Amino acid sequence: MSATHVETPVSPEPATAGPTPPGTQPAAAGLLDYGREYLSRVRGGDMGALPAILGLIVLCTVFGIMRPRFFSAINFANLFTQGATTTVIAMGLIFVLLLGEIDLSAGFASGVCAAVMAVLVAEHGSPWWVAVLAAIGTGIAIGLLLGFLVARVGIPSFVVTLAAFLAFQGVVLIIIGEGGNISIRDETIRAIQNKNLPVYGGWILFAVVVLGFAAVQLNGSIRRRRAGLEADPLSIVALRIGVLAVLAGLTVYALNLERGRTAAVSLKGVPNVVPLVLVLFVVWTYVLTRTSYGRHVYAVGGNAEAARRAGINVVGIRISCFVICSSMAAIGGIIAASRATSVDPNAGGSNTLLYAVGAAVIGGTSLFGGKGRILDAVLGGAVIAVIDNGMGLMGYSAGVKFVVTGVFLALAASVDALSRRRAAATGRL
Repeated sequence: MSATHVETPVSPEPATAGPTPPGTQPAAAGLLDYGREYLSRVRGGDMGALPAILGLIVLCTVFGIMRPRFFSAINFANLFTQGATTTVIAMGLIFVLLLGEIDLSAGFASGVCAAVMAVLVAEHGSPWWVAVLAAIGTGIAIGLLLGFLVARVGIPSFVVTLAAFLAFQGVVLIIIGEGGNISIRDETIRAIQNKNLPVYGGWILFAVVVLGFAAVQLNGSIRRRRAGLEADPLSIVALRIGVLAVLAGLTVYALNLERGRTAAVSLKGVPNVVPLVLVLFVVWTYVLTRTSYGRHVYAVGGNAEAARRAGINVVGIRISCFVICSSMAAIGGIIAASRATSVDPNAGGSNTLLYAVGAAVIGGTSLFGGKGRILDAVLGGAVIAVIDNGMGLMGYSAGVKFVVTGVFLALAASVDALSRRRAAATGRL
């Protein structure tokens, strides 16, 4: 009797999963992959803002432990007003540094522009907006002159701006007069640094910032996916938005705390200068990252000859960057005059230029050109403000402050040089 052959049913092959669409991977996997990629970039020499952020955390921790009132409401607000002038001037300097150039006259250029504004307001009775426009116009004229001498005549920027550094000191003395002082009584100008938003205004600013940032991040991610380009995982986008929301919320909460020294005077709210700096930050970040002009600036800073052969107007880009630098110096001078409520012959002098250049470099902008962001000015300005403020609370002299700031600047320049060397060795430059 023969055995009956019975075929065993074959189970169907499991469907082979296709490639996972970008952004659909599990959140944990997305975070881990992004973290590995970030560490790879850091090892390859792309440090980004990491040194500035770590330095800021260390400084705040040290000063907070040694002087607990460093984190008091009134001192926290002082950090924003102290760092505003440095941050704004540093924003302009970043455009020049991206070209691999330098502007040593930015400090005294801010003083000249502030002096023009003060004379028009105090001595000629001009409306505040006329005086402010005249100050910015003066900055534009200064930038055109410096840019022409550098880009058209071919004089090295170090020489041109060093000569302007000396000349503008004399211009300020001529406008103000030796030993003179012009008080600013215009309430609108004084309010820039000495008044605050109402409490609800701070929360409106918080909502605008967080929602605007979320819209930009999500829109950019969606557009890249639709174009078939690689995009950051949605978990990373959500993390960025969440971190900004927490930091911004804590900042507004702290600034809305009562910091008046007496019960008769109420002092609370976000300083008026904060939204001004935020607007400048957004505008110039957009210009550098979202426009062809910004791409041309990076191209000229990376390789001017290659940019010229690609059809970029190298001379025009160079002149325009000096114009932006001097214009931002003018706005910085206005902010400084508002805080002091006066302009004197030393306006724009002392440590103004050193702190502004230090802020840009400490934040991560390269002295070799082609690498930098407006965010660098904000982070570097925060570091400078924390050093100046914290060491002041500890009772150190101006000399010690200069030494510590110089050490941080030297470290930042060293990190920049080592990062470029590492990037060249790994092929990331």
